[in-house]
Order: sequence, then structure tokens, then C-alpha cells
Amino acid sequence: MRSKRSAHATFKGSACSAYPSSGDGTLIHQTESTMTTLGIIGSGSIGTAIARLAIAAGLDVVLSNSRGPQTLTTLVADLGAAARAATPEEAARAADQVVVAIPLTAYRSLPVAALQGKVVLDTINYYATRDGHIEDLDLGRTTTSELVQAHLVGARTVKAFNNIAAFHIPALARPAGSPDRSALPIAGNDAAARSEAAELISRLGFDTVDAGPLSQSWRFEPETAAYAPAYAADPAAVLRGWQQMVDDLREGRAPQLPAPDAGSPLPAARLNELLASAERKLTADRIVA
Repeated sequence: MRSKRSAHATFKGSACSAYPSSGDGTLIHQTESTMTTLGIIGSGSIGTAIARLAIAAGLDVVLSNSRGPQTLTTLVADLGAAARAATPEEAARAADQVVVAIPLTAYRSLPVAALQGKVVLDTINYYATRDGHIEDLDLGRTTTSELVQAHLVGARTVKAFNNIAAFHIPALARPAGSPDRSALPIAGNDAAARSEAAELISRLGFDTVDAGPLSQSWRFEPETAAYAPAYAADPAAVLRGWQQMVDDLREGRAPQLPAPDAGSPLPAARLNELLASAERKLTADRIVA
């Protein structure tokens, strides 16, 4: 099954960090951040990688997961005095912005009331083999972040950090102004929320490219041109590794995950090109579905 909803020259997103665009090329005014605390719901590889960058940037971090704060003792001790463990609801209430790094199957467990009014960075990707088939996603009727936003009534969801491998987050983070700084795409229905998210991401070490509303976040969902291999030193090797993993599973062999790649900077101008030329990858189009 092939999607016919590709988009090329119609994309007008703008690449920047301090002044992200509105998605149609218009610059959004951005005020100086007073953010001090980042909440993280989900303490896996993505959540932990973001937590380390946040602490390095001078932020306090409140970590949570579905198993309870007592399971995060070792991680919090490793992260240091700027980190503490809490429940998801406590993390949401304590934070200025909240990163959600959980499987799609768990999105309905997110604390709606505690996240009202908050900017929520949604890192979730859809994998039908893990999450179960969702027809609206399989057919491209909606995006994962639109599902999350529909659940999080009153929150301001911004898609971010879903298109980069966890091991590339610390490897490619750079101070603002660095010539080899990489960019991450963002999307959200609230322009001010996108601006706030872009400022946080800049503090963490990345420029941003604004893809517009959540309906456009498919441009950097799994296996699109702007997805994880775009940050790899050898993108073709990553794709071969994915295919080998899938072949192993189909043949009943124990799959081996591709080895972490050293990474290669993806500048904002190049990311903007990849987003503009994106073709939607539906479940049936993907190597890893």
C-alpha cells in the first residue's frame, strides 16, 4: 500500500533556534525563558538522554515512570542532585514543560488534569507490532501526536525528539552557534507552545525546524526522510540493520539490534529540505512496522 499524500514544494517551514517560524515562514517572537524544571514521563533511553542534557543545561529534572519512584533510585543517584523521582502526576505538576517518552499503548494513562496548560513534548512513535493496529494511523487519517493531543485536553502538545535515536541525542548536542549543530523538527497546533519548545530544545543543544501543526508531524514519523538514519554516519547501514532485524524475526532467529552509530550532524537547512520532500510512510510501507 502506497500513500499518495506526499508533499514537496508546498512545505514552507523555516529553520531556526531562537526564532522559530509559525509553519508558514512567519517568525514567532520568543521571550527569554524563565523555565527551571523539566518533567519527564517515561524513564527509558529517550527520557534519560533528555534528562542528562537538561541537567547539563542547568535545569532541575523530575523523572517518573509507570512502575513508581522507587524504581528510579539508581538513575536519580546517577543523574545527581538536580534530579528527583516522582509519580507521573507529580512530575507533570512540578514542571514548567513535560517530556512524554512512553509507548503509544500507554498514552491514555497520561495525567490529563496535571498537564493542563503545560507544553508537552511528545516523543511517541507508532509501531503496530508493539502497540496493536490502530486503523486511523495505519491509513494516515491522523498522527500519533493528534491522538495524544485529543487525550490531553487543555495541554499544548508539541511533537519533538521522536525522529532521533537515543544514542544520537548526547552525541550530536552542541552549544548554540556551533557550526556543526544539528536540528530537530517540531510540530504543534499552538504557535506559542512551539516557540517555547524550540527554546527548550535550543538549551538542550539543538536547533529546530518548525513543521507547523500536528497534522504535519507525519513528515518526521518513522522511516520518513527526516527520521533517525538522517542523523547517522552511515544511513544505509542503519536501514540494512533494520531489515536484518526484521528478517531474523520472520525466520524465528533471535534479532540483533543495529549497533549504535557515531552520528553525523544534520543542519537545519538540510532538515528543512528533508521535511519539504517528505512522503508519508504508512504502516504497510515501513520496514519496521
